[in-house]
Amino acid sequence: MDKLIQSNNVNCPYHPQADLIEDSHAGDSLCSECALVVGERTIDVGSEWRRFSNEKSSAGPSRVGGPENLLFEGRGLSTMIGPAGSGSFGKLDYAKYNISQMSSSDRALKTALKSLEEMADKLHLPSTIVDEAGSLFKRFHGGKSLKGRSNNAIASACLFIAFRQEGNPRTFKELCAVSSVSVKEIKREFKRILSNLSITLNLITPGDFTARFCNSLGLPYSVQRSAHHIGEKAMELDIVPGRSPISVAAAAIYMASQASNNPCSRKVIGDVVGTTEATIQQTYRLMMTWAPFLFPENFKFSVPIKCFPQS
Repeated sequence: MDKLIQSNNVNCPYHPQADLIEDSHAGDSLCSECALVVGERTIDVGSEWRRFSNEKSSAGPSRVGGPENLLFEGRGLSTMIGPAGSGSFGKLDYAKYNISQMSSSDRALKTALKSLEEMADKLHLPSTIVDEAGSLFKRFHGGKSLKGRSNNAIASACLFIAFRQEGNPRTFKELCAVSSVSVKEIKREFKRILSNLSITLNLITPGDFTARFCNSLGLPYSVQRSAHHIGEKAMELDIVPGRSPISVAAAAIYMASQASNNPCSRKVIGDVVGTTEATIQQTYRLMMTWAPFLFPENFKFSVPIKCFPQS
C-alpha cells in the first residue's frame, strides 16, 4: 500500500518541501507534486506479512512457519517446494503435495499427532502429555511394519500410557469416548507397546481417580477427601480382591456420599465413572462389612453408618 513519508535525506529537487509517496510494491519513493522518482530500491523495514500460495480463503497471511518439532526429520523446519507449474496451487494442494514428499514414518506420525491433538482438545490436556504420547508413538512405530494396524488405536494407547507416566491416569472408556476406536483395540495396542518398548508403569490406585470423579459429580471436598481415604484403605486391607481400582473408587465415592448431606446414586456415579450399577453394588457390599474402619479418624458423619444402604 502506498503511503506518505517524510525524509530528511531524500527530497525532490524541484519541490524540496513536498512529501514523498512510498510505493511499497516497486520500492520507489515519488514526489507527491510531480511524481518524480527520487528514491529507488527502498528497503521495507516492516513485518514481512506475506502469502506464499494463491489461497484466498486463508484466515490471514503469516510471517513465520510452523513451530519446531523434534519428532520429525529435520525438526519440522524443512521447506517444501511445490512442483513446476504450481502457480495455481491452493492451500489444500500444497498440503497434499507436502505430505506426499514426507517419509512414511513422518506421514504416520503426522496423522497420529493430529489424532492426539483432537483428543487433547476434548479432554483439555496440557501439551506435555500430548508430546509424551507422540514420542511413544514414534518409538513404537519407527522402522516396524504395522500393516493392518490402526494408527488411531496406537495413538490412543500411547496417550493412555502418557497419562499413567504423568501420574494422571484415565480409563480406557474415557479415551474410547473421544477417539474413533474401541476399548478392545486400545487395550490390545496398549499391551503390545508395553511389551515392545519394555515400559514398566506404576500400579494405579482408587486415589488416582476419586478427586476427578468427585469434581465431575459436583461433590464437596469433604466427600472427596473421605472417598479417597475409603478407597485407599479398602485396597490396603485387601477387602476387595479382584476388583479394579476404578470400581473401588466408584464404591468409595458412593459410600462417602451416603455419609454426607449430598448422597449420590449408583447410577449417576456409574455414568461418570464408566462402570455399571451392579459392579458398584457388588464392590460396595464387600466394603460395607468394614465400613467403620474405612472412614478417616474423627470423621463427622451427617448420616450414621447404620442408616447406609445395606446393598
